[in-house]
Amino acid sequence: MRDVMQPATEEIRLVEVFHALADPVRLQIVAQLADKGRDSCSAVGESIDVHRTTMSHHYRVLRESGVTWTEIEGRTRYVSLRREDLDTRFPGLLDAVLAQLT
Repeated sequence: MRDVMQPATEEIRLVEVFHALADPVRLQIVAQLADKGRDSCSAVGESIDVHRTTMSHHYRVLRESGVTWTEIEGRTRYVSLRREDLDTRFPGLLDAVLAQLT
């Protein structure tokens, strides 16, 4: 299995984070991860009504922008928010976004 591209904390760029958070489906994913913490991609996607390949695209955008972290264990991918990394780079940004979703 190939490795997944995930930027180091110092490589996370604000414009890419904003791009990732600009989509309603990706905001739903972020909100669920904020509530659940680490979860499998399939579990997070169960409550979102989009095709599986579309969900894969959204996970990739979130991961490559630095919003989420993906870990592969066997055949399962687990995803979580990079809250500490985002707070290091852009203090308060994630909290402000999550506050607007409720």
